[in-house]
Amino acid sequence: MQNWYCYAKTVAEQVAWKVAGERRLDLVVVNPVLTLGPLLQPTLNASTAHVLKYLTGSAATYVNAAQAYVDVRDAAEAHIRVYEAPEAEGRHICAESTLHRGEVVRILAKLFPEYPIPTRCKDEVNPPKKGYRFTNKKLMDLGIQFIPVTQCLFETVKSLQEKALLPVVSCISDD
Repeated sequence: MQNWYCYAKTVAEQVAWKVAGERRLDLVVVNPVLTLGPLLQPTLNASTAHVLKYLTGSAATYVNAAQAYVDVRDAAEAHIRVYEAPEAEGRHICAESTLHRGEVVRILAKLFPEYPIPTRCKDEVNPPKKGYRFTNKKLMDLGIQFIPVTQCLFETVKSLQEKALLPVVSCISDD
């Protein structure tokens, strides 16, 4: 599929499991999905660019794809909870929910109607793609209460505005 970022993450985890087994180390892994939320850094990252393109008008359509999302604060908390829990073991999928890109743009359009958010799918012929099924139960059992993806998207956009990476557009019309 030539998705080198995901491939590299997969291979790195496979090597970590192999080395841990050879050295008889306990390994616990947190696997965050596409991570959004308030930015700490003053510049754009790849995950946030995924949202920004729908707000700037640079994407006239959205792709027929589904993606799992998690708030950066939940990803950070997941690492801490797993580290502090002696009973934690294995892999922990760090995701709040999976949304089709059409749902993402509908949420963005409802929250921020002043931006030129696309309303058409690039692939209008095929049915909407389904997201992968996952469970975040292991992290929820450790006490994580995931921030809803709608709140995460809202705070991502507000952070982009505060960092001047996205202009604030007035939604007041002249009508």
